Amino acid sequence: MSLWKRTLSRSACLALALLVAVTVFQRGLAPGQLLQRPPPSPPGPDAPRSPPKPSGRRLSPDGFWKDPKETGAAAVAPTDEEAPPGGGGRPRAWDVTAANCTANTNLTRQAWFQGLEPHFRQFLTYRHCRYFPMLLNHPEKCAGGDVYLLVVVKSVITQHDRREAIRQTWGRERASAGAGRGAVRTLFLLGTASKREERGHYQQLLAYEDRVYGDILQWDFLDSFFNLTLKEVHFLKWLDIYCPRVPFVFKGDDDVFVHPANLLEFLADRRPDEDLFVGDVLRHARPIRRKDNKYYIPPVLYGKASYPPYAGGGGFLMAGGLARRLRRACDTLELYPIDDVFLGMCLEVLGVQPTAHEGFKTFGISRDRGSRMNREPCFYRAMLVVHKLLPAELLAMWGLVHGNLTCARRLQVL
Repeated sequence: MSLWKRTLSRSACLALALLVAVTVFQRGLAPGQLLQRPPPSPPGPDAPRSPPKPSGRRLSPDGFWKDPKETGAAAVAPTDEEAPPGGGGRPRAWDVTAANCTANTNLTRQAWFQGLEPHFRQFLTYRHCRYFPMLLNHPEKCAGGDVYLLVVVKSVITQHDRREAIRQTWGRERASAGAGRGAVRTLFLLGTASKREERGHYQQLLAYEDRVYGDILQWDFLDSFFNLTLKEVHFLKWLDIYCPRVPFVFKGDDDVFVHPANLLEFLADRRPDEDLFVGDVLRHARPIRRKDNKYYIPPVLYGKASYPPYAGGGGFLMAGGLARRLRRACDTLELYPIDDVFLGMCLEVLGVQPTAHEGFKTFGISRDRGSRMNREPCFYRAMLVVHKLLPAELLAMWGLVHGNLTCARRLQVL
């Protein structure tokens, strides 16, 4: 049986197990019974390595970017070991322990504010609420300082099938990136379930998934389109605390194809102290003013004619040193509801231009979705990142690209 069939079978089994667990919860089984012990590792030579036991703390799942009627999460005091030394400098642990966020009522009385769509009014009302407590953490991920590339994936709590497909393909961790370089480690970034009535069940399932794999970072805010920017700033802060010396970071969505060998080949002659921010770069992009568009922005929120250059959020590479400077630059700006544009604004503060690379295709290999190029494995073999593939498509393409593939010629994009 081929690799992609075996991994697809494992993904289907995990999805079925999670579905059964949800059914059991709904019939009254105490969630804690499911968490008594993790399952045994999958058999076979392709089984993922056993992850370390997660050391993160779990808080209440009732989080924010909150429903306006909800209250903040309970505070958990840091231990002496985690407390920042002398109360200053970079904290040694995540130092936000309560979501003490109140509405900015000064805005609500202004006429221009009342004319905005409801989701923009909520965004502006709580935009000053910048950092939130952690529900799941893995401070050990970069322990020992031997990580060369940190792979970070934005996901949502319900998309466990995407996370599983990534773990079996391009997100598989490795002890060495080759040529004397350090390890490749993977993390998924999540908020809480957007529907409150589903949050408790999904939180228990996520905690179980994290016990199995040990690769989830979760914060106490709602997962939504506008809150993708929160994931950016929370991850940058997390990186500064727990992985301050990692040389390179790849950050992407959970519906992309990534070719790790090509990423590592590209990084072979790069330095972690250079201003490296590379991806599928958009220049002179204009704010969309059509209200029926997902990316609509009202003029009161952004009045300029065009955005600064930015890399499409489907996937990009950055040097670790730049990532830490980027965190401080982002802290000088108000949050913006489009995450990749917001990072472009932060780069502009630093005076850094993102670099375009032909191997990053965040709109598909061809922008014509019906093009055969978007299904041709010989093109994928030469790419670094391609958007968009669903789990079954990712597993199938991964099997083709890494199988006995014969191509007429090799594209040169590196």
